[in-house]
Amino acid sequence: MVVDQNSPIIFAHGVNKTYAGGFLALKNIHLEIARGEIFALLGPNGAGKTTLISIICGIVNASSGTITVDGQDIVKDFRAARAAIGLVPQELHTDAFETVWATVNFSRGLFGKAPNAPYLEKVLRDLTLWDKRDAKVMTLSGGMKRRVLIAKALAHEPLILFLDEPSAGVDVELRHDMWRMVRELRAQGTTIILTTHYIEEAEDMADRIGVINKGELIVVEDKEVLMRKLGKKQLTLTLRHPINSLPAGLESWSLILAEGGHTVDYRYNTQEDETGIPELLRTLGEHGIDFKDLRSSESSLEDIFVSLIQQSRGEAA
Repeated sequence: MVVDQNSPIIFAHGVNKTYAGGFLALKNIHLEIARGEIFALLGPNGAGKTTLISIICGIVNASSGTITVDGQDIVKDFRAARAAIGLVPQELHTDAFETVWATVNFSRGLFGKAPNAPYLEKVLRDLTLWDKRDAKVMTLSGGMKRRVLIAKALAHEPLILFLDEPSAGVDVELRHDMWRMVRELRAQGTTIILTTHYIEEAEDMADRIGVINKGELIVVEDKEVLMRKLGKKQLTLTLRHPINSLPAGLESWSLILAEGGHTVDYRYNTQEDETGIPELLRTLGEHGIDFKDLRSSESSLEDIFVSLIQQSRGEAA
């Protein structure tokens, strides 16, 4: 089968999942993920992140809808679709009585890949596991077991790597090694989909962001576009002399007097024209308000995420 390299590597259309008892875990999910991108899926606990990943990976069956992976239907062409995917799950499920080398080598053979000792050695070295290759998995620390899961997911050289909360409970060294490897994989053309509670990781790593809440995708957007659309900026002026109140005539500006009259905050959307700031400063000067320092700040992705979730909950209510 010839696959159009310009087509989405993952395409989900009208995906729903209802569990026994009538719980609707996913509601009409439509999602396209481009080849070679890093896509971050954010959402609170129970939002549906793991359910969606599990359906794409063939672990859980959707109640309705269709999903293709690299052009292969995940139901009709399960083997071909699954072979394109490497999955690092949240839970530490490993072959406890096997050695590190044996379990990683087995994962490669499971997908019909020919033996490739040099490649597996590189994966283990990149994850600082080479010295542990003959150790049984059951003897390793939690952080080392997490590294083994990553190595198993990469053993068959997948086109797509799913990282489901990969940073949960791991040390700083592993997190650093993991994100370095993710960047290298992305540079080689691997598509990365990650879920994380560490919002700063998504902000640093992702090309696009999807936010899911109560089983519904409430936004999917390029990270930079999302920051421009929903981010807020604030200019804080530290006054040379404190004031008790803002003079009349400044009502048209979004100003807030703070810190006992020692600072003035100007809040505005990142979309808005910032050329208005010099005019604001001139206007303050005309009203006798002089400042000795100014600093600017911008909403983080975490601020935007919290705002979107609160907005979604408000609309549901």
